[in-house]
Amino acid sequence: MALINNEHKMELSIEQQEALLGLLKARFEKNRNRHKGITWANVRAKLEANEKKLWSLDHMERSGGEPALVGQDKKTGEYIFYDCAAESPKGRRSICYDHEALESRKAHKPENSAVEMAADMGIDLLTEEQYQELQTFGSFDTKTSSWLKTPDEVRKLGGAIFADFRFGRVFVYHNGAESYYGGRGFRGVLRV
Repeated sequence: MALINNEHKMELSIEQQEALLGLLKARFEKNRNRHKGITWANVRAKLEANEKKLWSLDHMERSGGEPALVGQDKKTGEYIFYDCAAESPKGRRSICYDHEALESRKAHKPENSAVEMAADMGIDLLTEEQYQELQTFGSFDTKTSSWLKTPDEVRKLGGAIFADFRFGRVFVYHNGAESYYGGRGFRGVLRV
């Protein structure tokens, strides 16, 4: 996905900010079970104080991620947003794992990689633990799969991990990092 609208400024217009905040508030209200004890006014104040994070959330949204608040870090006080779209974000599919994997392909290269796209958006890929937590909020990736942040020891051997939800449980798999499929994208996490 090419980043558009103020991509170099990393800022949104007032209208874009208000539209995004309205959307995030609606998701906040609809999914209170994900963030007990947190008030929207506090979340909004923190978001308004950090335009770069709002820009990242906007890009999560525009690429199909449907970002939503899932909790707060007790140690740092940061609010945590995950991509909560039912399936792996549509605007981030058919990509390999990282730049090294992309460069290793001799033919039929995908347009981008999960790690590079996430970095461009100012977010991180979900870890295996975060993906497991996401699945406690519902059933995600029942038809698609999502690349996950891969441990260095796996990546050094040429692999990468991804996960999905099938048969009532989460499955974590491995694949060559250079592989890509129309039904595999990635989910991100943003801390504000």
